[in-house]
Amino acid sequence: MSKIEVIGHTEKPSLPSVATVGFFDGVHLGHRFLIDQLKAEAARRGMLSMVITFARHPRAVLQDDYVPQLLTQHKRKLELLEQTGVDCVVVLDFDREMAGLTAREFMEQLLRNQLDVHCLLTGYDNRFGHNRAEGFDDYVGYGRELGMDVVRSKAFVLEGVNVSSSVIRSLLQEGEIELANRCLGYHYNICGRVVHGFQEGRKLGYPTANIDVQDTNQLVPAMGVYAVRVRVEGDSLTYGGMMSIGTRPTYNGTECTQEVNIFHFEGDIYGREVEVEFVKRTRSEERYDNIRQLVDRLRQDEIEIREILRM
Repeated sequence: MSKIEVIGHTEKPSLPSVATVGFFDGVHLGHRFLIDQLKAEAARRGMLSMVITFARHPRAVLQDDYVPQLLTQHKRKLELLEQTGVDCVVVLDFDREMAGLTAREFMEQLLRNQLDVHCLLTGYDNRFGHNRAEGFDDYVGYGRELGMDVVRSKAFVLEGVNVSSSVIRSLLQEGEIELANRCLGYHYNICGRVVHGFQEGRKLGYPTANIDVQDTNQLVPAMGVYAVRVRVEGDSLTYGGMMSIGTRPTYNGTECTQEVNIFHFEGDIYGREVEVEFVKRTRSEERYDNIRQLVDRLRQDEIEIREILRM
């Protein structure tokens, strides 16, 4: 199992390393392609493979009003990084002082002096340092001065798409959940606590858990209906379900909610944390003229989604 270290500015790993730096939101196939190159280079040199990341999104530190639309919460990101088999994950406490470092200062003070990085592997489009003003050729020059090799990785291309966190966010916002899942290498998921909602679903025979994700800063996919799998805090089972993301237009709603009808689940769910894994988007949000039409549509949704989840 990989070793995960959360280190301060004075600690140092026991061996020289080959490292890569990034936020690694999602730890998607592009990230894992980069980390595979990192591990191979570290093995060739007889060094540690090291992923350097940040606990907070850099823009959230620099912009007080910035709300990141994350693919993964920090704890989950570290779990996914550990699963890659990298030797060491370093989490830096990114603050305004660190943000003020130039790329050369970052490479010298943090990478070389504190973390003993001998080779830096950069993502094909990665930039770092104050205002991200410098690029790969600059990093190579600084590395030459500091005795550090700088190597650029190749992009990971899937179905003609250069896989990146920003591309995956765009796919999710457009409702392209299946392609997003293929780029991630796993089913996209969100976590949140169940709160009291409008309870209209119960009256229709489709009780729903209303999930509050505001505090997680996770991206919520496009409005619509989804086939999902659900895990409930304190319950060892994984349930199928159908999720609706939208404003409840049949009820003239205006606020976007995330509600999931969990198949075969019984018990009090309020206040418990729920993880929802998105399998497929089945349709966009629709408005119906009356409740009977809505119930008929929900019955069709259930039949279709139960069939999808059996695949």
